[in-house]
Amino acid sequence: LVLVACGPFTPSDGVAFDPLSDLLGVVARDQPDVCVLFGPFLDAKNEQVESCQLLGSFSDVFQLCLRTIIEGTRSSGCHLVLVPSLRDVALDFVYPQPPIPFLDLPKEDREVIPELWDPPFPKIP
Repeated sequence: LVLVACGPFTPSDGVAFDPLSDLLGVVARDQPDVCVLFGPFLDAKNEQVESCQLLGSFSDVFQLCLRTIIEGTRSSGCHLVLVPSLRDVALDFVYPQPPIPFLDLPKEDREVIPELWDPPFPKIP
């Protein structure tokens, strides 16, 4: 079973991750083999982001979202695939977009999430 979802994972007028929580509930219930999530994870078009009304930096809120996803899917045993978006406010706005940097995540979590570019970009040996 493969579950695929596309962000944003917040309502357009706030950064409450209620839609993300609902999605993580589906992951826990259905226990897919693979969960592919496309960004944006912290959307540049979000009203609170546009007006700079966040309680933390873009990077802090983005990393919190990523930790929530990783911790929320860990117990299901699924393989997690995260694909960046040009609308992710905490990521570099370049094309092709490099993989999501997992700065504050434990090494064991970073090792199980493949590094994907947007669009997919092959690694050159």
